[in-house]
Amino acid sequence: MPSPSEPGSGRVADAVAGHWADRLAPAGARPYLRLARIERPIGWWLLLLPCWWSAALAATAAGNPGPHLGHLVLFLIGAVVMRGAGSTYNDIADRKLDAQVERTRSRPLPSGQVTTKQAAAFLVAQALVGLAVLLQFNATAILVGMLSLAPVAIYPFMKRVMPMPQAVLGLAFGWGALMGWVAVFGRLDPPALWLYAGTICWIVGYDTIYAVQDIEDDEIVGIHSSARLFGTRLRLAVGLCYAGTIALFVPALIGAGAGAGLLSWLGLGLFAAHLARQVMHLSERDGLRALALFRSNRDAGLILFAGLAADALWQGLH
Repeated sequence: MPSPSEPGSGRVADAVAGHWADRLAPAGARPYLRLARIERPIGWWLLLLPCWWSAALAATAAGNPGPHLGHLVLFLIGAVVMRGAGSTYNDIADRKLDAQVERTRSRPLPSGQVTTKQAAAFLVAQALVGLAVLLQFNATAILVGMLSLAPVAIYPFMKRVMPMPQAVLGLAFGWGALMGWVAVFGRLDPPALWLYAGTICWIVGYDTIYAVQDIEDDEIVGIHSSARLFGTRLRLAVGLCYAGTIALFVPALIGAGAGAGLLSWLGLGLFAAHLARQVMHLSERDGLRALALFRSNRDAGLILFAGLAADALWQGLH
């Protein structure tokens, strides 16, 4: 009988154990839920949080008492389905490489749980839901959202040709830092651009931590990653990425029109402290610790959002 991490078991090696997708979902739906990474919510959290940051910062700039609740819900739905669509697309593109890596060979495509045509149909279905969400925003936000498809489309292939594909992932996953602002104002202003730039640095940092898990397999297969690139300088490199994040967030908060107050700065300070703690505990060959540190970025991002949202609420009511 295969172990839970072997292809024949129907389980995915790096999935969250005991998730409802493995316990309660119909057997036929489980491979599709795994394609969408439903059992690993950290991905959609990390896609969602820049949207929420931007929405909260825009609320402060607009003088609104907190971020637009409807926008927050739409961003949540959009993040879940578009993360699922992106993961499905990535798995289709990487199905042959995934079959050669211990952590990924039990995923639905390389293990044969679904066919490529079935995965493609599922990708289209998720993308249509994402489009329906996007169409709820203003015309400029729709255009900006459509433009995000460019980095999403090229990212899966970058690990074959560039030493730091995490930079392209940052362009794609950080796009929400633009969306919250443009959804409120119908335009892009410097605070949103600074927030986007800082978010890219944050993503390069945390995905470098994530890539520590695959260093040995990536070296064998020939997949590029920032973890391989930085090697023994991993902690320094991640520290510089995170320092860049904070440095770029500062002008986002003080930029013309942002109007961030004390609570925003408190949130940013606690966020910075969380990132510093990650760097202190990072080791270039400890994959289990790296995964835990990577996942902790959800909490870091929620801390920053809480500060920004509380600031918008306080200023909007006074």
